[in-house]
Amino acid sequence: MKIIETVLPGVLIIEPKVFGDHRGFFVETFQEERYREAGISLPFVQDNHSRSQRGVLRGLHFQRTRPQGKLVRVSRGAVYDVAVDIDPNSPTCGQYVGVELNEENHRQLWVPPGYAHGFCVLSDVADFQYKCTDYYFPDDEGGLLWNDPSVAIGWPIAQPLLSAKDQQNPTLTQLLDEA
Repeated sequence: MKIIETVLPGVLIIEPKVFGDHRGFFVETFQEERYREAGISLPFVQDNHSRSQRGVLRGLHFQRTRPQGKLVRVSRGAVYDVAVDIDPNSPTCGQYVGVELNEENHRQLWVPPGYAHGFCVLSDVADFQYKCTDYYFPDDEGGLLWNDPSVAIGWPIAQPLLSAKDQQNPTLTQLLDEA
């Protein structure tokens, strides 16, 4: 597999080897030893799978006191996936990495604990799967406003379909003032 470092510390784009022929393809989506060698050594405790329609934007989410690392991928369709550094002590606080993940490129994104994460759906439907390093605790969830002008994410959709909760997330400035 190929590991691509990004501008955010620890955030990695992973391009696994894909073996294909006229019958289809095979791809190894996780193998503990190989991923540990790439710097992903936290244990995974939960796997999640979501399905969303075109234009849905989920995020930007994080857990406040029990942050989750996430190894994310798309098994059907295409998404624009984003990780945002929200650590006030980081020199890259407020910066983001965005990458298209789709069923054709088989790319994965490793989002270490402590980053806000979200994605928008570019295809008619997308199946989004991710492994988490900690359990989901609803009372611990936090969010960052998807269109915060100080972060200026270049989302490839103009009018996303958002949950009521995601419409009310604070800006980075408000989030950092709370800390």
